[in-house]
Amino acid sequence: MQPTETISVTPQLKAFQRLLTIMDELREQCPWDKKQTMKSLRNLTIEETYELADAILDEDMEEIKEEIGDIMLHMVFYAKIADEQKAFDITDSINAVCDKLINRHPHIYGDVKVENEEDVKKNWEQLKLKEGKKSVLSGVPNSLPAMVKAYRMQEKTGQVGFEWENSEQVWEKVVEELGEFKETLSHTDKDRQEEEFGDVLFALINYARFKGIDPETALERTNRKFKKRFEYIEAKAPKPLIEMDLSEMDALWEEAKG
Repeated sequence: MQPTETISVTPQLKAFQRLLTIMDELREQCPWDKKQTMKSLRNLTIEETYELADAILDEDMEEIKEEIGDIMLHMVFYAKIADEQKAFDITDSINAVCDKLINRHPHIYGDVKVENEEDVKKNWEQLKLKEGKKSVLSGVPNSLPAMVKAYRMQEKTGQVGFEWENSEQVWEKVVEELGEFKETLSHTDKDRQEEEFGDVLFALINYARFKGIDPETALERTNRKFKKRFEYIEAKAPKPLIEMDLSEMDALWEEAKG
């Protein structure tokens, strides 16, 4: 089976061509756009990605639409700079990802049979290794936030069989790591305490994965809940917080929970 190719000019193609044209014009005429490099755009791209992540958690479709456009602009911007440097262009990038998708979906574009999503994931990692990847972990970016990185590493190694058999075993590991961390608290070795605390977090993230819980999303929900309740305390406080004792603030906290 071959991927479907559409030769008619669709609204999607017209919109993408419009973006490419505007990018060309800005790069040629706008002082700010002319000055940008891949490195100067990097932090802005990270910021835009987090803005999209916030919009997704807020379930704000209008904001999601806008942020997708912003990230699309950044991708076109990088490709434009690369084209100027005679490295590659946006066509090369799009064709590369199309080729990768076809190669890594042999159950769609080949004769491989799969039963479920897990089969697809396992095939994906095996195909990456056949393509020359030195490790199943090579696709996990070093700059990922630590919690997301832990989850992705556990997920990837699990897909090649490095995995606990059930969640009870994972929970036993959590309890074991908690015990080891607790032992370090009677000493003054902060480096060891930090190491063991990291082991506790890693084990908890793994347990969340086994239970189908996204730990990053779970923690962000708690962050937002904490922020909302503390801002309630600030709004309802009869006097400056610094002059209130913990019991007074805790009473407002309970109100906020209600």
